[in-house]
Amino acid sequence: MLNGSSPWRLHLAQNVALIFISIFLLPLSTSLVCTSYIVGFFLYQDAPRKRKRIQASRGFVPQTVLITGVGMTKGLVLARLFYEAGHDVVGADFEPFGVQVCGRYSRSLRKFFKLPKPTAEDGSAYYINALLRVVKQERIDLWVSCSGVASAVEDGQAKEVIERRSSCRAIQFDVATTSTLHEKDTFTRETERLGLPVPETYNVTSRDAVHKVLHRSPKRRSYIMKSVGVDDAVRGDMTLLPRRTVSETYNHVSQIPISDQKPWVLQQFIKGKEYCTHALVVEGKVKLFVACPSAELLMRYEALPSDSALHRAMLAFTKEFVARSEKSMTGHLSFDFLVDEDANEKGAELMLKPIECNPRAHTAVVLFSGQGKEVSKSYLSLLEANITNGNGHLPGSEEEEIITPAQPAKYYWVGHDLVKLVLLPLLYFLQGRISIQSWLQGCSDFMAHVLFWKDGTFEIWDPLPWWWLYHVYWPGQFLASILQQRKWSRINVGTTKMFLC
Repeated sequence: MLNGSSPWRLHLAQNVALIFISIFLLPLSTSLVCTSYIVGFFLYQDAPRKRKRIQASRGFVPQTVLITGVGMTKGLVLARLFYEAGHDVVGADFEPFGVQVCGRYSRSLRKFFKLPKPTAEDGSAYYINALLRVVKQERIDLWVSCSGVASAVEDGQAKEVIERRSSCRAIQFDVATTSTLHEKDTFTRETERLGLPVPETYNVTSRDAVHKVLHRSPKRRSYIMKSVGVDDAVRGDMTLLPRRTVSETYNHVSQIPISDQKPWVLQQFIKGKEYCTHALVVEGKVKLFVACPSAELLMRYEALPSDSALHRAMLAFTKEFVARSEKSMTGHLSFDFLVDEDANEKGAELMLKPIECNPRAHTAVVLFSGQGKEVSKSYLSLLEANITNGNGHLPGSEEEEIITPAQPAKYYWVGHDLVKLVLLPLLYFLQGRISIQSWLQGCSDFMAHVLFWKDGTFEIWDPLPWWWLYHVYWPGQFLASILQQRKWSRINVGTTKMFLC
């Protein structure tokens, strides 16, 4: 994997190679899309058929829903779910470097709007005003925010403005809640304040503060450092502290760009499996929930069974967090957990520790594909929130069943797996770094995913966004990287995130 210190010629070769791969596979992808349209027209129209049946049902009233972030899988999936449930869907997103996002070409959208991205120089005013114009022009009933990490707080600001200046309601936390949950240090303090368990965590603003914590920590306890803000260059650094020797520890810490203006957290390392969750919270009630195994760069999704102990434990934590919060929360709530197994005289005990919170939609929402009616009903319950029982909750909401994935498929992204499991291992084999057996195993895993898993972007009744993602959007981003000489280390195909270095 390339990094910031890698020569520019290697980054250039990386971008050129990926553009060439896209061009080489273009005929195959185009044939697949054409076949999908033909098959869809004559045989397979699952979502459109459900949509027509729901729209023809007595008493159905379609709502107009705005979904931002449709260039990402999570936004595109939600747009398709609302479309399937018979509603009118308007999409919007940023389009970096003028490269159009794949979601704008989804069949599920009635209309698409390009949004100006908030910047440090211009602030968020242009962005918020553009959103407000869309809401008023299209007479939006519900705004579902599917923001990325870079615009989470701005979406909180937009929610307050939109709900104050229009009748539209927003699935989005307010500024205060978003700011608290968005940053690692404030989330940890808030979780502690609510009386819920967290790993040992310290907010540090100097190298001296790091060494003081390490010096007084118990032996055999390890820590990892995380930047409080968004920093792609160090996001993947999972170096355990202290190192084997004092000099190695000092050498590593000396390379960390830490200051009062750029604080870090020093968090206890928990040796265990990582899991993530996605929840929809409406007026202080969890309406929808899924949990799945996680990773530092998560590109494969498989839901935990809803009756499993881990699923129930993470759902219980989420419900308790929401219940103990002082405000009536409405928005997407996603936690990252580490699960440590502690052996004692009573047997093995699982210890669940939240390490991070993302107050926004999670790509794990893809696991709800095919449940448009149930999912949209959960979101649209916010529009009925004015009919309350006196304490801010809907009548009977105490006994509402929480929606979980029904027979979810396993999800992957074919572009990511092609490079990760086939092409890179082939390069390593040719360089003599791995055996042919290792490469063949990767090819076998790739074919298993193609045959038995489901691509996170592709739908046979809506194939164009998938084609556009791999043959227009990403080649456009790679070309922009060449022209601007930007270095990047990794990409997340599902979130369209490019990790600069």
